[in-house]
Amino acid sequence: MYRVLLIEDDPMVQEVNRQFIEQVEGFTVIGVAGNGIEGIQLIRELHPDLAIIDIYMPEQDGLETLKEIRSKGYEVDVIAITAASDIDTVRRVLQNGAFDYIMKPFKFERLKQALENYHAFRQTLAEKETLTQKELDALLQTPEQQTLSHDGLPKGLNEVTLQKIVHYLRKQASPVSAEEVAEGVGIARVTARRYLEYLEKKGEVTLDVQYGGIGRPVNRYMMKHI
Repeated sequence: MYRVLLIEDDPMVQEVNRQFIEQVEGFTVIGVAGNGIEGIQLIRELHPDLAIIDIYMPEQDGLETLKEIRSKGYEVDVIAITAASDIDTVRRVLQNGAFDYIMKPFKFERLKQALENYHAFRQTLAEKETLTQKELDALLQTPEQQTLSHDGLPKGLNEVTLQKIVHYLRKQASPVSAEEVAEGVGIARVTARRYLEYLEKKGEVTLDVQYGGIGRPVNRYMMKHI
């Protein structure tokens, strides 16, 4: 469970963002701050994994807060959610190490994608001691870039979703169906089936066709353990 701190001065936006974040599996809001000074204090006290920071705030704005987080070495990742759209602000926020930058107004799907990318990023780093260039490129891509085809992947498939499915399969003790994978990863069943068929062709999963009573047989997939 990733522990999230909200740093946002508007109470209504705080509540909307909190509800959005907690709709995404694996994320919970542990605290809310109304400005950067309060935010830094809560980072020291609560040690969140991720801080969601607005830029325009009283007393201490989001950019100064981000600079302080980096200068003091706090081990917290940052996603900016803000109405600031000028190039200078965007550049300075990214230069100071923000994981993502979301402009207001935004839809739930954009925040969901950012959090899922963050989860994939953290999970990959936790499981690996080294990364290939291809793996690193996939982790650093924006959601828009992830819709493009990659070397070695059929058009329409992307590395981040593939890694999510691989992570899910590795945690399963018994073969699972495309429907179960879709529900576990949070994608459409037809999409899950495409990735599973790709993994089967690559020889990375085994296919177990289970025949029940009435109806078509169910294809179940299991990650090969090397």
